[in-house]
Order: sequence, then C-alpha cells, then structure tokens
Amino acid sequence: MGRVGFFTDTSICIGCKACEVACKEWNAVPEDGLAFTGMSYDNTVSLGSDTWRHVAFVEQRRPLGHQEPGVGDMDFRWLMASDVCKHCTEAACLDVCPTGSLFRTEFGTVVVQQDVCNGCGYCVPACPFGVIGKSESSGLAAKCTMCYDRLGDGQEPACAKTCPTDSIQFGDLDELRERAERRLDQVREAGTASARLYGHDPGDGVGGMGAFFLLLDEPEVYGLPPDPVVTTRDLPSMWRHAGVAALALLAGVAATALPIWRRRG
Repeated sequence: MGRVGFFTDTSICIGCKACEVACKEWNAVPEDGLAFTGMSYDNTVSLGSDTWRHVAFVEQRRPLGHQEPGVGDMDFRWLMASDVCKHCTEAACLDVCPTGSLFRTEFGTVVVQQDVCNGCGYCVPACPFGVIGKSESSGLAAKCTMCYDRLGDGQEPACAKTCPTDSIQFGDLDELRERAERRLDQVREAGTASARLYGHDPGDGVGGMGAFFLLLDEPEVYGLPPDPVVTTRDLPSMWRHAGVAALALLAGVAATALPIWRRRG
C-alpha cells in the first residue's frame, strides 16, 4: 500500500459525532468534558491531546445551494465538519521533536510514540493547525494516529469505518484527490459556488495534507488557517544567518583585541 489518507466531504456531514466516539473507543482516548459550551452543539471546541476528532458546528443565515431552509422567510444552513490531524507532507512536528517520538510510518502518516515522548512540548506550537496537545494527566503529546494499529491489519481507521454518510473517506491518497475533484464539481453544480478543496494541493505551504477536506465556505469559517505554512520552513536560513552573525562577531572581537595583543607583545 502506498500513502493513504482521509478525504472529508463536509457537504454530507450530519454532525452525528460518531467519528468522535469511535476514535475515543478504539484508541482509549480519555473523555474530555461533556459540558455545554454555549457554542452551538459543539462541546469539544477544538482538537487536542484528548480530542483526536472534532466535529465543528457552524450556523449561518444563508441557504445551502438550492435547498429550501424550511424556517419561514429566514435563510439558514448548518456547516458541519469533522476535523483531524492533517498528517502533513512537510510536518513541522517531526522537525522539532528531539527524541524521535514523532515519526512517519510506512503509510505516510505521522504518529506519536508516547513511550518515547519526553513531554518537551516543542511539537505543540510547531503545528500550524493546533492539532497536537499535551495530556494533563501524563504530560505527553498525543494526536490522531490514523489508527496505525488498524492499518497494519488491513483495516480502515475507526472514524471512517463508523461514519454513516461516508463523509470521512479513507484510501489511497492519489485516488482520494481525484475523487475529491469530481465531488467538488458536483457540489458546485448543485448551487454551492463557495465550495472548495482544502489541503489537497501538494504545492501548498505544507506540501499537501494526508487529510484534506471539501469545504462549503472559507477555511476561517471552520477555524482552519487559510494559507498554512510549515513553521520550520525558515529554520535553515535562520541557522545560516545566525552562523554568519556569529562569525562577524568573532571577527569584530579579534579585530578589537589584535592591537592590544600587539602592544603587550
């Protein structure tokens, strides 16, 4: 099997949260609060160490394509999307991990080995999507593994397996990208001109994502950065500039000290 990934078609997400539950059950992810947040029906708010799948609910006063909202004269639609780790091609979390706890698997996914993690937390700010978190109980980093153990047995991830509408689709990444292009055309033809693909382009700031999306509005509406860039992109040039500055400083110190040494000699 080559590189695999997720294609999440948000146009058919019904917000059932089955993916959240399946993820927690299979991966033994701790319960992270069931309190009412006041933010629509979203009780998980964001991804983190104890939330590897997050279903966002966005309420908008506008119609969805050619649909009739059925609430009098008011236009209305729900935007729902199941968010997850993007398993980036250029993953900053891999670049900054000092212990090798984060590694890329034979399936092209990015996984945290918690028995190797030292809890430094460098990966948390390195992620441009705010995916990774540190567990309050263990102090270790945690995020979606795309059910690495299931992939090894030829099974699809638990979230995709349980999704009742096939909003979360799993498979060969190249095939998913072709499928997403066809689906985008269908959604636009149905009247949603604002639909777009997010994270499918290998030429984007993270080299393409292993988990990409069909969105019905701007990425910011779903809490996603519009133009994500791998946060370690400029590290090589920064080290070069630092090296040049250090050499210049040493040269300045030597030039200043040389006359003193000569007088003493």
